[in-house]
Amino acid sequence: MESRTASRYSWIDFAFSVVGVCTFLLDWGSDLWLAKEFYCRGDLFWFGVLVGLMVLSSVVVQMFSWFWFQYDRELPGFSEQTTGTGSVFCGDRAKLFCLLHVLQLGFLCRHVSAIRQGFRVWWRKEAGSEYAIYLTHDLSMLRLIETFCESAPQLVLMVYVMLRTNRARTVQFVSVAASAASVAWMVVDYHRSLRSFLPDKAEQRWGSSIVYFLWNLLLIGPRVAALALFSSVLPGFIALHFLLLWPALVLWVWRQGTGFMDSAGGERLYRATVGLIWYFSWFNVAEGRTLGRSLIYHAFVTADVAVLLATWWSYRDPVQTAAYGAALLLALPLCYLLGLLLKTLYYCGFHPTLPRPLDRDPHDLPDSDVASRALPIQDGAPAAPLLNQRMACHAVHFYTDRRRARARGVGGARPSHS
Repeated sequence: MESRTASRYSWIDFAFSVVGVCTFLLDWGSDLWLAKEFYCRGDLFWFGVLVGLMVLSSVVVQMFSWFWFQYDRELPGFSEQTTGTGSVFCGDRAKLFCLLHVLQLGFLCRHVSAIRQGFRVWWRKEAGSEYAIYLTHDLSMLRLIETFCESAPQLVLMVYVMLRTNRARTVQFVSVAASAASVAWMVVDYHRSLRSFLPDKAEQRWGSSIVYFLWNLLLIGPRVAALALFSSVLPGFIALHFLLLWPALVLWVWRQGTGFMDSAGGERLYRATVGLIWYFSWFNVAEGRTLGRSLIYHAFVTADVAVLLATWWSYRDPVQTAAYGAALLLALPLCYLLGLLLKTLYYCGFHPTLPRPLDRDPHDLPDSDVASRALPIQDGAPAAPLLNQRMACHAVHFYTDRRRARARGVGGARPSHS
């Protein structure tokens, strides 16, 4: 079968890169507009919370981007593969890229670089298709991180503000719409990046992406709404709720022995970020017992959502919530259950599996060894496709048939950084 990782960069890849940067700029523009409105109206507390979320998200994303830049520079043959691509963060421009990250512009720089490289490959038919795809995979993962560090918490904040004040201004609707669009685009883009590692192109049906999008929407939406409703009646306890759950989730990630990053510091950052993502949504990060971990997570979140909604119902203002209270209490649990049913449907009817991980298991090797397989070692040797090991790692977790993989003796875990 033909490997998708060796496929050419297409106009769809370029379109996804352009829409991605437009979504990013729209989200940030709406956030700045809303922050200005809060400040001008004297709502300094909400202004501070909003700016704090923006800064925290930006710092986390820049740290991941910088870690990956350092890792990639150390890969054997990576600089040769990217020579002549015009990338603003390759070659001898490390100091410039470091400065851009300090100025919180590294993520935007990656967007611009991916669009530039994609345009050269797709429109001008120049070389560098594998590197263009490599960049889009990194952006997909960074968008996932940015979404759950900023967009999802901001959705909670915006819904809370509207519930608390019992009114909504245009800028708040714009901010909610931009954050929701960011979450929705992340879901589609991340799933598309995962599907790109399937060796059989016939299995890459858009129907699977639609079902994947719907069950994520139906699971994330009620979770965000329940958190916002709870905070509207007990605003001081939402921080306590997060501080109780997040360390427990991070500990669970640590217990799974993840090895996504190539350094101990990077791995600690990754585990802390996964704990934050799990506060809103589940995704698999380690080999083995995937179904069991997913069942435990969804059982816990279902119980947590029920407690949050029961608390809101008990402390709500009956007069203020008369128009929507009962409908929300009924609709949110039903939506969450429908999301679980669609997730089950996806895994039963739409989820393809890899009999073994990508014909080259990235978990069995450190990044440098994976790159050695993907890059030429001797002069004159044909170059194999450049493999984005980071996204390949998640694709292995998501698509590999564990039973068949264990029978063949593949699918081992990468060394973890404790």
